[in-house]
Formats: sequence, C-alpha cells, structure tokens
Amino acid sequence: MRTTTTFLFLVVSAVGVTVMAQQSGRTISIGPPPIGPYSVAVRAGGLIYVSGTLATGDDGRITGRTAGEQTSAVLTRIQGVLEAAGSSLANAVSVMVYLRRADDFAAMNEVYRTFWSADPPTRTTVVSDLVLDEALVEISLVATPSGAERVVVQPPDWLRSPNPYSYAIRSGDTLFLSGLVARDGRDNSTVEGDVTAQLGVIMNNGRAILAAAGLTFEDVVSARVFLVDAADFQAMNEAYRAHFPSRPPARATVRTALPNPQYRVEVTMTAVAGPKRAISGEGRPNPNLSAAIQAGQRLFVSGMLGVSDATRGDAAAQTRETLARIDRTLTSAGFGRGDVVDGVVYLTDLANYAAMNEAYRAFFGQGFPSRATVGTGLMSPDGLVEIMVAAVKP
Repeated sequence: MRTTTTFLFLVVSAVGVTVMAQQSGRTISIGPPPIGPYSVAVRAGGLIYVSGTLATGDDGRITGRTAGEQTSAVLTRIQGVLEAAGSSLANAVSVMVYLRRADDFAAMNEVYRTFWSADPPTRTTVVSDLVLDEALVEISLVATPSGAERVVVQPPDWLRSPNPYSYAIRSGDTLFLSGLVARDGRDNSTVEGDVTAQLGVIMNNGRAILAAAGLTFEDVVSARVFLVDAADFQAMNEAYRAHFPSRPPARATVRTALPNPQYRVEVTMTAVAGPKRAISGEGRPNPNLSAAIQAGQRLFVSGMLGVSDATRGDAAAQTRETLARIDRTLTSAGFGRGDVVDGVVYLTDLANYAAMNEAYRAFFGQGFPSRATVGTGLMSPDGLVEIMVAAVKP
C-alpha cells in the first residue's frame, strides 16, 4: 500500500487567503472563480500548470471584442496567476493557444509577441470551439517557478521561428517542444504534400530539436496530434509509429483546423531524459501509443475515451467510463486520482459541457487539477468526450 502524503496549498482571492489541503501539489486560485470543476492553476513537481484561460472579467463575462483585445486580457490574467504561484510569464515554457477562428491568428500573434521581449515559450496554436460564445481566444500554459532552469533549445543551423515562440525549452530533465508543422527550420519554407509527407517533415524536425537537447524519440513521453481531416488518421498512424518502434509515447489525436490552411497536421511533444516505463492499457496493445508513460514521479496518460454500446450517445456516461479507465491506468502505475495535476477535455459538442462537468466533478470531488476544455472532432465516430491527463506523485 502506498503512503499518501498531504500537501498544503493557498487559495488566494479578493476576500483573502485560505489554507486548504490537496493530496499532491498546490492549487492557486485568484480572480473570478472557474466556470467548471477545475483549479485556476496547480503547482506540482517543479512546474506550474495554468488552466485554459478566457478573457473574463471579475463578473465572469468576456471582455474585449477582438482577438487582440482578448489575447491581451487573457495573458494579463495569466500573469497575475503566475505571480500568485511564484512565477511570471517570463518563466513560461509551454503555451497552448486555442482560437475560435483561424482568421484571428494574425491579430492574436501581434498582441501575443508583446508579452515576451526575448526567449518566448514554446507554443502550439489550433482552431477549436470555446466554451463561452463570446470567447475568441483561450490559452493554457506550463511555467517554471522563478529562478528555475529555463533554456532555449534550437538546432544550430535553423533560423528563428517567424512567429513568437521558441522551438523548444528545456528545464531540468524535461524538454517542451512547440507544435511542429511541415516547415523547414533551416529556411522557414513550407513543405507541401499529403499527411504522410507532412508528418515526415514534422518528425525530422522533431528529431533535430531533440538531438540539439541531447535526446531522441526514445525520450518522448507525451504527444498531441492535431489533424485537419479525420480521413488522414490511418495514414498518419502508419507514418507516425515508424518513429516509435518500441514504447510509443502517450498520445491524444483530435481533429481541428489549423491557422495556416497549407498544413494538414501539427504535432506537439514533451520529452524527459532518464529512465521511463510504459504502462499497459486495457485490451490489446495499441502500436501507436502507450496507455501511459511514467518518468520518475510523473505520469503522462494518453487521451482516453469511454465508448461502448452502453454509453453510445450519452456524454455523461462516456465521461464516467473515460475517467474510470484513467483511474485504472493511474492505479496500475501506482498513482491515484488525487495525483492528477493537469488535463485537457475534448468535446465534440460543447452542449455536453454541463453533463461532462457533472461526471468530472463527482470523480475528483475537490482539489481539482488544472484543465482546458475545447470543442474538437474525435477519431472515434461514436466518441463524445476524450480526456488526457498528467499526474505527479508527492
């Protein structure tokens, strides 16, 4: 039996500071309350995980009519959250940007770059539905505490990215990579072709970035794949698994639009140096992904679904079954649900947001992890919800 350690965390609000308990990590709460069962941010394992953040004011309503105005409001809010957690935007290592409209990319980008004068974090940007109708931009991120190691990594023969992000950031044993598309880093030229050709460019780029950090694909623990067309799923898988002949990373694959219509696929990865082990899932092994990868005190769990004859068409039932599968995976790795610090929920229809939340709230009970929730397509035709999480032991 594993001994459970309880940590203390601070809840900071306009009315004061309250000390509460959570099994692992420290939860930061500041500003308007979350609109669902998630924490504003969680500090655990030497990192700070900030939930998907919208441009909401103190009244919970969206402020700003344009994507640029909302980007400014979101990053200003996140800066306050990071300060409460003992960090700042300068310490961000990995950023996820969700845009409602691809046409807003330039406006978001213009404002976004003003928040980092040098060495911006890694970034992945996709197009998805957002939980509030007026929201145009949602941003989640991972940061280090102030004073922690944060090193920009780039292949020596590459140009700087034309957009405000670094190709990779290393902190300690962990390397965070930006979302990679079919662009040649040596001259920033776009490489056209079908999904197989584009994925080949992406993985070659990933290999070069990993090598610049002294790592290989064997060190990749988690990946997210964003496909423009679900019909490309099998071809993508065939090309992808050739790069991971053993112990493939945990992975989630969803269908989204990308800001540049020339690209058919985008892949973002996280790698960790040192020993790792794959956690077997239920049923037959999946050659494209591991159910989870454990690296030290951290566990990276693949995106999971709860589709069956009994749950078909029922978002709440699928959420319960998905979380039950995640729970069994955590247990098999020696983790518990209280160790979950971060997650992302993909919903095919945001009309199911409340039903998903009800099941999600019952599963975690309290001390919720950070979370982003967006509307995307799933690879399972009957899937309504997919959930991917990361956990950290105390």
